[in-house]
Amino acid sequence: MKHFGQGIRRAAAAVAVVGLAAGLTACGGKSLEDKGAGSEGGAGKKGTLVVGSAGFTESKVLAELYSQLLRDAGYNTSIKTVENRELYEPSLEKGDIDVVPEYAATLAEFLNIDKNGPKAKPVASSDVEDTVAALKKLAEPRGLKVLPAGAAVDQNAFAVSKEYAQKNNLKTLSDLGRSKLKVKIAAGDECEVRPFCAPGLKKTYGIDVTGVDPKGVGTPQAKQAVKDGEDQLVLTTTTDATLENFGLVLLKDDKNLQNADNILPVVNAEDAGDKAIADALAKLTETLTTEDLMELNRKVDAERVKEADAAKEYLEAKGLLKK
Repeated sequence: MKHFGQGIRRAAAAVAVVGLAAGLTACGGKSLEDKGAGSEGGAGKKGTLVVGSAGFTESKVLAELYSQLLRDAGYNTSIKTVENRELYEPSLEKGDIDVVPEYAATLAEFLNIDKNGPKAKPVASSDVEDTVAALKKLAEPRGLKVLPAGAAVDQNAFAVSKEYAQKNNLKTLSDLGRSKLKVKIAAGDECEVRPFCAPGLKKTYGIDVTGVDPKGVGTPQAKQAVKDGEDQLVLTTTTDATLENFGLVLLKDDKNLQNADNILPVVNAEDAGDKAIADALAKLTETLTTEDLMELNRKVDAERVKEADAAKEYLEAKGLLKK
């Protein structure tokens, strides 16, 4: 699964978006009635909406879920895939994209750094209500409307091999700290300095981190290194659907080191701020769980099911589409 873990997402947030936004000024914001190109279908009685997606499996699946729900609610929909937040967030502000599935803490810190600089005091925390409140304060002046967050969350997480966990009686990160075992982390090289990674594991859990093996966040190479015993801990995400394939298990973040990256829709307030849109998306927000998202990721990544087909099957199974 290709995923922008908080380490990657936060590192990316430090990149200035002003210049990138300038590169997206080919067309200004448009009303719903003007957005007819690239429609995927639907009666379109209520206009056309463009759903934004980042270039990794989970975001693509979420975009399909949003698109199909909105189509079911009477909108024409199209999906626009943009590789990273630096590009799609300014496009969302301008109205070239109407709605994007987002991660509360990550977007809050992205906007915080964009406004206040890379040394800005963090506004996100492990408390989802506080994090969403901080996000709204940063998003609303940009013309963005933050809809309610759901229970589904995709946070950074740490995994060990099942054998290692059983041998050392490990179920939580606190257990690993108390064990006094020396561990090397397979992760991105930014793990050395990111507060949620090596420094946080040391400070919050007392884990004896001896180094970082720069194999990336949740990559097959990183997970294989832990499976083979070259490293003891891998940085991945809570919705990683391939851990079982490598014989790995997550250790519970029992002291809430990670921020509240609950999934929520963010819309362009002018073009997509209608209650009907919020109501359509709320059906998914109130239903989707972290386990559901993991299973959707697994179907796409492991079974090679198309994102659109996986989304349709899920929505029908949950009774979220009209018969």
